[in-house]
Amino acid sequence: MEGSNNSSRGVGPAGVLPRETCVLRYALDRHASECGDAVYAVFQDGTEWTFRELRRRVRTCAAGFHAAGVKQGDRVIIMMPNGPLGVLALFAASYLGAVFVPINPALKGNLLEHVFADSAATFAVVHEDLLGQVAALNAPALNTIFSSGSVPDDFACSGRTVLPISHLDGNPDTLPEPGDPIEPWHTQSIIYTSGTTGRSKGVLSSYMHSYSAMSPETWTCTRAGDRHLLHMPIFHIGGAFVASTCLCTGSSIAVVPAFKTGTFWQTVRDMKVNVVFLLGAMATFLLKSPPQRDDKDHPLRMVFIVPLGQSGPDFQKRFGVEVFTLFNMTEISTPLLSGANPVKPSTCGRPRPGVEVRLVDENDCEVPRGTVGQLVVRTEQPWAMNHGYNGNPQATADAWRNGWFHTGDAFICDGDGDFFFVDRLKDTIRRRGENISSYEIEVELLAHPDIREAAAVPVPSEFTEDEVLVVVAPVAGRLIEPPAIVEFLHARLPHHMIPRYVRIVEELPKTPTEKVQKHVLREQGTTADTWDREATAPARIKSL
Repeated sequence: MEGSNNSSRGVGPAGVLPRETCVLRYALDRHASECGDAVYAVFQDGTEWTFRELRRRVRTCAAGFHAAGVKQGDRVIIMMPNGPLGVLALFAASYLGAVFVPINPALKGNLLEHVFADSAATFAVVHEDLLGQVAALNAPALNTIFSSGSVPDDFACSGRTVLPISHLDGNPDTLPEPGDPIEPWHTQSIIYTSGTTGRSKGVLSSYMHSYSAMSPETWTCTRAGDRHLLHMPIFHIGGAFVASTCLCTGSSIAVVPAFKTGTFWQTVRDMKVNVVFLLGAMATFLLKSPPQRDDKDHPLRMVFIVPLGQSGPDFQKRFGVEVFTLFNMTEISTPLLSGANPVKPSTCGRPRPGVEVRLVDENDCEVPRGTVGQLVVRTEQPWAMNHGYNGNPQATADAWRNGWFHTGDAFICDGDGDFFFVDRLKDTIRRRGENISSYEIEVELLAHPDIREAAAVPVPSEFTEDEVLVVVAPVAGRLIEPPAIVEFLHARLPHHMIPRYVRIVEELPKTPTEKVQKHVLREQGTTADTWDREATAPARIKSL
């Protein structure tokens, strides 16, 4: 095939990167040969893997997969926490040209069964504590399960083969070459979105998409030799794509189980991290922890804070790092990126080279600058974004209508060309004829020194449309009362955005990636412990 021959020489069809750049198997072989003693991964126990050692381990694991029957194009679920085995399983599946499907180990019941059935995965690598749960699923395609530990002698799993992890210790000499070259446009992964408005959808991502989302050509503020902290879970693109892209670019990763405020800076020092991606809530947690004398004593060079909110200047000043922000999601490849230390609160940056963005109305007509519209995206390079939702042609057609990917997010663009996130289209609150951005309320709430995390959601009004409910968690050791929150917001927000309801909790419900589960708060609504400004507040507060 002409395209394959060109690609193997490093030329490739127009716009598509060569295999050796973005396809994991060939990139790993190249780095192991050219810079084999360079460190690729460090783990919390002090273990280090060079590129040469990584290749040996990946080929050994891939040989075990192959011996068990995994073939090019097969789908392999990885249901593991962050750690050596989880990373290794992702890469070994890719090395064979199989499709890895990393999923949240916390899933259970119908949610778990949906992902297994929807993915049509035939193989799964699961943590030993989850073995019984997975074995009992109604997942017709699943035929082989690898347990991260041993398998009890009396373990029964009708119709399925269950193997201990030792079976993935294969003989790399038995590994065949792929039947067809693994191409940049082949599917590397299926990553499931959070599914807050319906069933989780499996995003089909190519090798080209994974690389394009986070490579130094996209994240232009990063460098090929950087060490990235891998604290986002591997079932999230901040885990899986970062790990894969760092391998392809010759960078390194420092793998930890999860983000922890109290140990974050010591982890950065011990593991020599110089780049980290922080969700906005994580940056808030770090900023609202007590100041330390060694706040600037660390190797961290730069952070991404997403969303930025108002935290950028304070974070830069306190910790002495360069701050960047961006907009990305599982389906796309970082279309918006800021310069260093943006001064505009809540900016998401500007379009990066290689992408086109528009803000459109419900009919896909472009809106005037300064008007809120849905962000739609397309790239100059083919395969640099998702190529659909697994087994869901209607959702794919809806998202990709008119040749642009529809993000489902409302933005506004100012006169300088800077883009600002307004809200998820389905999170917008409609109150008495006014559209309200929940995000804008949350940004102002988090400006309060005693509020650690916050969410704004709509609840039904006895009149029409919605009322605003805010749910907040205070900084540890501090108290805050609902009337004080309303007074604080009164000086910062217009009247129609001031919440009627306030609820104070110890912690907001969150996903394992630290995103607030707003759908849970919407479903809970006005609980017994919710304060109602119109029912209980003094007249002065009611009138605000």
